[in-house]
Amino acid sequence: MTIPEIYQLFLQYPSVQTDTRKLKEGDIFFALKGEHFNGNEFAKKALEAGAAYAIIDEPAYRENDRMIVVDNVLTCLQQLALHHRRQFRIPILAITGSNGKTTTKELIHEVLATTYRTYTTVGNLNNHIGIPLTLLRIQPDADMAVVEMGANHQKEIAGYCTYTEPTHGLITNLGKAHLEGFGGVEGVRKGKGELFDYLRAHEATAFVMWDDEHLRRMSQGIETVIRYGTKEGDVVGTAVPDPEGQREFLQVQVTRGSAIGLVSTQLVGDYNAPNVLAAVAVGKCFGVPDDAIKKAIESYQPENSRSQLIRRDGMHIILDAYNANPTSMRAAIENFKQLKVDNKYLFLGAMAELGEESIVEHQGIIDLIGSGNWKAVVLVGGDFGKITHPYIQLQNSMEAHEWLKQQDLKDAYLLIKGSRSMQMEKVL
Repeated sequence: MTIPEIYQLFLQYPSVQTDTRKLKEGDIFFALKGEHFNGNEFAKKALEAGAAYAIIDEPAYRENDRMIVVDNVLTCLQQLALHHRRQFRIPILAITGSNGKTTTKELIHEVLATTYRTYTTVGNLNNHIGIPLTLLRIQPDADMAVVEMGANHQKEIAGYCTYTEPTHGLITNLGKAHLEGFGGVEGVRKGKGELFDYLRAHEATAFVMWDDEHLRRMSQGIETVIRYGTKEGDVVGTAVPDPEGQREFLQVQVTRGSAIGLVSTQLVGDYNAPNVLAAVAVGKCFGVPDDAIKKAIESYQPENSRSQLIRRDGMHIILDAYNANPTSMRAAIENFKQLKVDNKYLFLGAMAELGEESIVEHQGIIDLIGSGNWKAVVLVGGDFGKITHPYIQLQNSMEAHEWLKQQDLKDAYLLIKGSRSMQMEKVL
């Protein structure tokens, strides 16, 4: 069966699922394969659970006409997403970067949704499976879409662009993330830069953080460049200083490109200021009124362990534990250092996917910790445990949870951060 023929089935049953545990009646089940599973084995179960059709790529599993055999299920899913995407003549904004992708995506979605019917990546579905699923969720009433793209090796973003075909793109930053897969910092720049390469080749539009000389250089030759930053650009603004070190949430003063003035966010950390400016720049590009931009950003409440402030049992907890790399870890610690309060505790989980740079980067974090004033520092797992240091070293987040339970930390301030694999949210 061809992609156009499968698309006709999709129009009748416009809901796709790859996990039988989440299956709803009328879904089309795509039997994907992984390192430790074979979705073909679950095709019969999916139909019994109410799936309209099952797309498989091993003929031996086909038992009836509702099992459709293709050459490769993943390729079929991606090609179907491309076919669906091409039914729309709407702006599609792709977002990638080392840090802040999801927060930036959420802020931009909140801004655009005040004025347009906007579809966006749900949660963190930003890979070779999640992106096609995001595209297939776009409904006929769409005015625009925002698609997050994550990557840990070169050629990945380029591949995503072939079936997303973005009209606009934004790279949040270029940091020390997934160094092992990208092959170092230069590999990160090249890999993330594949988005700008696509925009350049297709006369598209880039939103560029103009403070970053690498992003400035990488954006050369792109048809339309919209600049934002703290010094110059189409939209200019800065994080408002807090000399007293008592303010918990980020404030941004926009001084050019918009009349919104002071924006009081519910985000923790000055490192989120570029994400706010990106949302302002995108909003202005698409004609969102200033008052709507301001209200959308100020109303946004982070979740899923990203720059969250939680008050519990007398503790003030900054939970930024969805992920971590040397760049984001340093930014979080530096921001926490500026908070002029007593009883500050650090709970830091090890960083993953750093390859041969891992020990050096973990040592760098330990050195940075030494420049602060902490009541206690708890380091959890990974390469922190391979370095001699004077801090509390625990094996995993559950040990850290047990340590926390034994303390009386009323009026204490906690920063909790670590790579996804460390599951540092379990400390709470």
